[in-house]
Amino acid sequence: MADIQLHRPGKLGNPDLVIRDDPRADPRLVAALEAAQMGGDPPVYVDSNTPLEGIRQYLAAAEAGSVEFFAASVAGMPLVEGVSTTIEKIPGVDGNEISLFIHRPDGIDGAVPGVLHLHGGGMCILDAEGPLYTRWRSDLAARKLVVIGVEFRNATGRLGVNPFPAGLNDVSSALRWVHANKAKLGIARLIISGDSGGANLGLAATLKAKREDRLREVDGVYALCPYISNAYASKRPELQSLYENDGLYTPLAVVAATAIAYDPDGENAANPLAWPYHASQADLEGLPPHAISVNELDPFRDEGLAYYRKLLAAGVQARARTVNGTCHAAEINFMKAIPDVYHATLDDIAAFAHSL
Repeated sequence: MADIQLHRPGKLGNPDLVIRDDPRADPRLVAALEAAQMGGDPPVYVDSNTPLEGIRQYLAAAEAGSVEFFAASVAGMPLVEGVSTTIEKIPGVDGNEISLFIHRPDGIDGAVPGVLHLHGGGMCILDAEGPLYTRWRSDLAARKLVVIGVEFRNATGRLGVNPFPAGLNDVSSALRWVHANKAKLGIARLIISGDSGGANLGLAATLKAKREDRLREVDGVYALCPYISNAYASKRPELQSLYENDGLYTPLAVVAATAIAYDPDGENAANPLAWPYHASQADLEGLPPHAISVNELDPFRDEGLAYYRKLLAAGVQARARTVNGTCHAAEINFMKAIPDVYHATLDDIAAFAHSL
């Protein structure tokens, strides 16, 4: 029976299952998805066989289409009080300019933990400046944290075509700058946190810091729904959620195409700096504490949990949580529909940062 379960195809054994009919789904989330016309089979316009230029055009259109959706995600929410925001421009290692959006709680005496925040978008689209992630950072800062959002280069979209390792280089540049300016920023210790592609970059930046003897810059990592395996065109049986949850809000055919945009030649298919799931035990040994948060209905659920188990095997202090009833990044993208889940995740990140 165990072997049958491991290799069963489709979603809970039913390849036609959509998220509106999934018995595991939070009904509030289903209602929000239905209102956004996302409760059925998501459309698949590209896959791993689509020419690169076609993939880039699709992702650019998807990014443009997200503007209205993300604005609606936060519309009508009360303003976050007690948080001030400034923008800092810093040089990147590649000679480019990087914008940092710094959210600071008002009325704080002394240094507090800092969070280097990395937005989602598969390392290919979206931005730090928009209303969704601005709201996320402000609500996080209200929990007595200094939060710094990084406008790293994407592999495609409106910020330009900059495949791997451009975005990772920008995150590493931001990490170095924040570490060097901790006193100025009022930061006592620093964690890296991001969701989806941002989680990939956070985990990869930590691995890169170890390789470059800069681990002193990272005091902890909190990764939400990490997108890290690159097993999307050819699913791996040990990652059961790739089968179980494919097409529940997130179709893996599109994800596989997105991975090609990030690494067009496929030369980094098993490079841990591009896809941290492939990190060896030697890569992981000596890393700072990690927290991994995954969504029950996410195709990426099991790769996040697998990374958590690899960390434990390497002797790294790590913990994991599964947000039941939710699809990929639901606590961010649907924060108004499931506010208790939204705030519980923010509280957990803050508790992790303050515990170090």
